[in-house]
Amino acid sequence: MNLSAELLRPFRPLAARWVASVLLVLTALGPPVLFTVMAANDLDMSFFDVVGILVTAAVLAWLCFRQAAVRAVPDDDGLTVRNLVKVRRLAWEQVVEVRFGPNSPWAQLDLSDGTTLAVMAIQAADGDYARREVGRLAALVQLHESDEPT
Repeated sequence: MNLSAELLRPFRPLAARWVASVLLVLTALGPPVLFTVMAANDLDMSFFDVVGILVTAAVLAWLCFRQAAVRAVPDDDGLTVRNLVKVRRLAWEQVVEVRFGPNSPWAQLDLSDGTTLAVMAIQAADGDYARREVGRLAALVQLHESDEPT
C-alpha cells in the first residue's frame, strides 16, 4: 500500500516541543551567565558548586532535548514511536486501536499483545491540533487493519 506523503507526515507535539526548545536554550545559557556575573562581582564558588551547576544544567538540557525530540513516524510498514526515554517500532498489525480520552495527557495505542503504548507526540495540551492528529493516526491504523478473520 502506497500512502500519500501528507498522511505519512510525522506526528510531533506543538506546545511541548516549543517549550522544551526554549528551556534548552535557557539551560545552555544559564551557567555561563551565572559564572560571568559571579566573576564580575568578585564572588567565588567552590569546585563542587561549579560541578553541581554544570551537572544539573547538563541533565536539564538532556531532558529538554529528549522532550523536543518526541515524535511518531509512520511509514507503509508501521509506526516508530519516540517517547521521552524509549523508542519503539511497531508493525501496523500490532496496533489494535488508538485512544485519546478527555483526561488523557497523550494518545494511547492498544496493542495486539494486550499492552498499551503512550504516544507522547500527540498531547492534549495541543487541543484541536491533537484531536486532528489522533484522527489521522486512527485513519492510518484503520487503513492497515488485517482482512484476516480472528
